[in-house]
Amino acid sequence: MSFYDTHVHKWHPPTRCHTSLGTWANAAGQVANTIVHKKTANLEDPVFTVPLELPMNDGDARGAYLVSVDVYYELLVAAATWLTAFIHRVTTPVNGAGIGAVEALAFTYDAASDAAGRVTADQHSMTLSLTTPVWVEDDHVIQVVLAFTCGGAVVIDYIGIRANYSYRL
Repeated sequence: MSFYDTHVHKWHPPTRCHTSLGTWANAAGQVANTIVHKKTANLEDPVFTVPLELPMNDGDARGAYLVSVDVYYELLVAAATWLTAFIHRVTTPVNGAGIGAVEALAFTYDAASDAAGRVTADQHSMTLSLTTPVWVEDDHVIQVVLAFTCGGAVVIDYIGIRANYSYRL
């Protein structure tokens, strides 16, 4: 008997990310009773990475079939200069060898998140739809990376990521 659900989602909270460059801290969100990972206003180009925690499987066409990712964030005080997203598939290490080559997965931004739309001082819900959805195999980790170029006044509230996938057992 096989089970197949085409509308499965996994929330990745703001506390589950790795940040580089910038002063970041877990904080209260702009709306009462919410949390964010906040970058304070400084002239810097921060990058943050979110490893997606999805079911893995070593069977053929089994487990999570990643279709898209929704990224939720807010730019406060001022617009960012630039934002580029990446979706990477990383091969896990084997004995005697390091992590395998990082593969960039092709995707498209939703219509509202064109180059100018994703950097305005506003609340954002940005969908990254994989050009070719992928099965999450047991020797791969999928990571979403956001790279910002920011002026000195920009504050970023990272709210979280929702991974959208089909699930087959």
